[in-house]
Amino acid sequence: MNLLLMEIAGWFGYLQRLEVRVQVILLLLVFFGHGVLSRRLGARLPLAGRRSLVISGLLGLLSLALALAGQPFGLLLLGLLLYLGWLGLGGVRLLLGRFIQPQQMQVLETRLIRPAYLLVAVLLVIRVFDNPQDLALIPIGEWFGSEVTLGSFLLAVLIVYVLAMGTGPPAQGVAWLVQRSVGISNGSRRALALMIRYAAVAVGIVWALDHVGFNRTAILAVAGGLSVGLGFGIKEVFSNFVSGLWLLFEGSVRPGEVLFIDGDPCEVRSLGLRAAVLWRDRDNAELVIPNQTFFTNTTVTYTGTDTLRRSQVLVSAAYHHDPEDVIALLEATARGQNRILATPAPKGLLLRYGDSSIDYALRFWIANPMDNVSICSEVQAAIWRAFRDRQIEIPFPQQVQYQVEGPPKS
Repeated sequence: MNLLLMEIAGWFGYLQRLEVRVQVILLLLVFFGHGVLSRRLGARLPLAGRRSLVISGLLGLLSLALALAGQPFGLLLLGLLLYLGWLGLGGVRLLLGRFIQPQQMQVLETRLIRPAYLLVAVLLVIRVFDNPQDLALIPIGEWFGSEVTLGSFLLAVLIVYVLAMGTGPPAQGVAWLVQRSVGISNGSRRALALMIRYAAVAVGIVWALDHVGFNRTAILAVAGGLSVGLGFGIKEVFSNFVSGLWLLFEGSVRPGEVLFIDGDPCEVRSLGLRAAVLWRDRDNAELVIPNQTFFTNTTVTYTGTDTLRRSQVLVSAAYHHDPEDVIALLEATARGQNRILATPAPKGLLLRYGDSSIDYALRFWIANPMDNVSICSEVQAAIWRAFRDRQIEIPFPQQVQYQVEGPPKS
């Protein structure tokens, strides 16, 4: 570690050179003082376009001026190339966006593509002051009985990070191929993609530890100590992790499933290591539920074997209307709704004789459980219009009061 600090301290010696200081100052002036020229371009270009044009133009002109003057301009040219490469990542996003969904593309760009480019940029800058291969051989300590160098440690961390952040789209691609070949459902495809990603990350961690040179015996000893800690401090986290893996293999809760949580249908968006993320349609909220909950509590699913759901609406009609006519009208109204399935057919039922009315139920089937609330609203509005057209009264509770006279006075 001391050798590494000494190497870093030696880099500042380059700032004592006049040509290096001049280029650093020019770089700072370009990146922090380009606003004046950007505003002078007016509104002909968007703000981002004006900024990119001004920065790249200034760096190019300053590099050319130093070259014509016979002065070093390597740092300015490197800054120009790195900035142009950063702008080029926008084109990479447009290209990959044709094959990857927007949400996944945003995650891939912010967590993998741009961080990887920044890492390459840092290595190129370090190469100006030092040899990265020599830095990689610097020992940073002895871990688990093995001497670890800076290069082996950074490479192991990089591989684990790339696997954790970048295996999502490839895993989904493999799962899509399996779906096309075998014919599995969309929920099974998402679960398979998640399992492939976990397996890739696990293999990457094992490979990284072996590449760094950790002593396997020491690692097993540490793992034994952690197993004791799992029984006390983080048993809930470990239990949720195991529960998540079990749910994936069992298939009872998978991404894309629709579960009934606290009286509302919720769609499973993702099944993570610790918890599942569910989306609730009525208020666009995301619920984070620990995986262990699905083993300790009863969960109602509407997509276990199929996505069909039977729903119903309740309505009342006055006593002077024929129940057969009311039931026939309810069933005809349901058959006229586009989002109600024709098979099984809608069914009207007489439930009870109430105090002020006869209570009916209209039961019907829908294809998507998440649409239940909106479909019920449409059906009830259609029933109201049908009752109005047929002059069927929907009564409200009434009470009749009689005046009772007291006993005759003697």
